[in-house]
Amino acid sequence: MLLLDTTVLIDALRGRPAADRLRALRNDDVPYACAINVEEVMRGIFEHETRAVSAFLAGLRIVSLGFDEGEMAGTWRREYAERGVTLSQADCLVAAASVSIGATLATGNPTDFPMPEVTVEHWPVGL
Repeated sequence: MLLLDTTVLIDALRGRPAADRLRALRNDDVPYACAINVEEVMRGIFEHETRAVSAFLAGLRIVSLGFDEGEMAGTWRREYAERGVTLSQADCLVAAASVSIGATLATGNPTDFPMPEVTVEHWPVGL
């Protein structure tokens, strides 16, 4: 299973390398995203792109975020902050979504996900 971070989703929408990698997935291997990813992508598009981007995102499986994911994300943020490392709320929730379903997290920013519980796959973007 694969959960796509926002960096990868944006890269795919721009027709860059992530698009080819997504097309190469088997038809029965539909990747995941979560509401955080959907929000981040929708926030950055132009009005005329809404229909196409919404259709693309609707083709993904969406992981629900609930209490367990919120608790996991909050714990990571607190524990890393105690060590002087600031993690974003969005990244921690995306990571928690990935862990909750046992998926690998595909991202262009692997250093944003230092949690040992998260299996990260680096998908270089913008090339």
